[in-house]
Amino acid sequence: MGTQSQPSDSRSQCMVDDHWDDTTVILSCTGTLDMLTAPELERRIASALDKRPTSLIVDLSGVDFLASHGMSVLVATAELCASTIAFSVVADGPATSRPMQLIGLTDIITVHATLTDALKDLRA
Repeated sequence: MGTQSQPSDSRSQCMVDDHWDDTTVILSCTGTLDMLTAPELERRIASALDKRPTSLIVDLSGVDFLASHGMSVLVATAELCASTIAFSVVADGPATSRPMQLIGLTDIITVHATLTDALKDLRA
């Protein structure tokens, strides 16, 4: 069963819900991922990694704005996971995948258009 965080701020909100699919933890974000809300995602990632998953997926399907602070959290997570934990991001569209493509994050982080695609890739 997953847990959900509370919004970080009344002006800038990001909800993070976690759930497990076997040994894969999926963190689903909804709202705005910016300098006010990125620390909550960072805390949730650290908490999930403490439970020793074999893979981690950050699902940004519900994110309507992805700022540089949010992208920095993704880069730091990719570095943390490096060779021990499979890490990927679900992002599709102008609010999430487009900024990641523009700054080159899709060259260093595995990005999928859907959660189904991400899970399928992990199982392959």
